[in-house]
Amino acid sequence: MSRRRLLPGLLAVVLLAGCGVPVDEEPRLVQTPPGAFPTPTVSSTADGDGRVDEPFCFVRDDGLVVVERRVNGLPGVDAHLQHLLAGPDGGERSRGLATALPGTVAVAGATLDGTLATVDVRQAGEETGRNDEVLAFGQIVCSLTQRPDVYSVAFRRDGQPLEVPRADGSLSALPLTAADYRPLLPR
Repeated sequence: MSRRRLLPGLLAVVLLAGCGVPVDEEPRLVQTPPGAFPTPTVSSTADGDGRVDEPFCFVRDDGLVVVERRVNGLPGVDAHLQHLLAGPDGGERSRGLATALPGTVAVAGATLDGTLATVDVRQAGEETGRNDEVLAFGQIVCSLTQRPDVYSVAFRRDGQPLEVPRADGSLSALPLTAADYRPLLPR
């Protein structure tokens, strides 16, 4: 082969080799773009009576059930989380709904940054007597990601990312969505 024919081929290979993805020295957190994995959301628009739905995920048997309470306005994520921690009301309990949160996850509060809700968790006491962590963290993630302003939920303890169980039993310190707990939700 002549050098004239070989030179354009070599030049193309060299140029294409430079078109790759850069390599980082260490892993970095990548936010999933909204819409890539759709999660169920509840409309925050008010109907004719000016009220909106406040979504909650409670426990029935070994799964999660989404319920909505009509409220005058959707509270902030921390207040919403406090309402979740209060558990199902009398009517919801009479329908067989419960919560795995008391004694399993000690929540200190929540903040919202963009579409990421961060939940601060304290060390739970030894006297909890419960081992429903998957359901408990699933309740929090599923309840908050039902909101139109929350796409994912991260957990931290003492300012550090906290690994929490997903429905498949694996641990993750990355932000979670309802998709991580889909096996626990009704089909």
